[in-house]
Order: sequence, then structure tokens, then C-alpha cells
Amino acid sequence: MGLCQRLGLPKQTYSISIPLGCTINMSGAAVTIVVMTMAAANTVGVHVDFGSALLMCIASVICACGTSGIAGGSLMLIPLACSIFGINNDIAMQVVGIGFIIGVIQDSTETALNSSTDVVFTAAACARDARLGRGPAISKNAD
Repeated sequence: MGLCQRLGLPKQTYSISIPLGCTINMSGAAVTIVVMTMAAANTVGVHVDFGSALLMCIASVICACGTSGIAGGSLMLIPLACSIFGINNDIAMQVVGIGFIIGVIQDSTETALNSSTDVVFTAAACARDARLGRGPAISKNAD
């Protein structure tokens, strides 16, 4: 919220969009699930066709909305994504174990991606409203 204030975005917009985004915008978790699952599929030699990869991406994005506020919560969805490719749970849980090993870095980058996309989408919405004359102009000064 401090970044939105420094960017001069209207407080009545970011005071709603940032907390809402912190609850449902879990793009970092979705990216983690997809990357770790694709790495597992590649490692065990599973051929991934475009349709299956798209299905896994959609499932990851939808499931990632439920992982907010849980440290390492996205890792628990990796077995679900691995099951789309027929990867057994033993291999999937080994991938989860790797996720726990890199958890500090992985969780930090997830949070950074989640927070930055919240600000980007808020700024884009404010800029569009200002351009269409429906909202206050974006100022250079803090509210």
C-alpha cells in the first residue's frame, strides 16, 4: 500500500484492491506449482502435450487462490498437478521435499510476485479510469 501511495494512486482504489489482491491474487503460487510440476514431468521423462499443460496451468491458477497466507501452501498442490500427467505420489512428494528445501527463497519470490502484480493491476486500473475521465487523476504526490 505504501508503494501505491508513493505512485500517487487514489487511496479509495488501492485501499480495496491491495487487500483483495492479497487474498485472491496468488500468481506466485501458480507459477511455483507449474514450474515444479513441469520439472518433475521432465525429470521422469513424461511427454507433456499442450492440452495437458494448459489444463495444469488453469488448475494451478484456480487452486492457488486457496493458498494465501500459508507458508509453503503452494507446495501441497504439486501432487494434484502431477496427477494430471500420471506422476505417482511418491515422486510428487519428493518434489514437495525439494520445495521445502528451497522454501525460504521460493516463498520470498512468490510473495514478491504476488505483491508486485497487485500494484501493477491497481495502477493499470487507475490509469484507465483517469484516461476515460471516470476516476481521479494519478498524482505525483502522496495522498
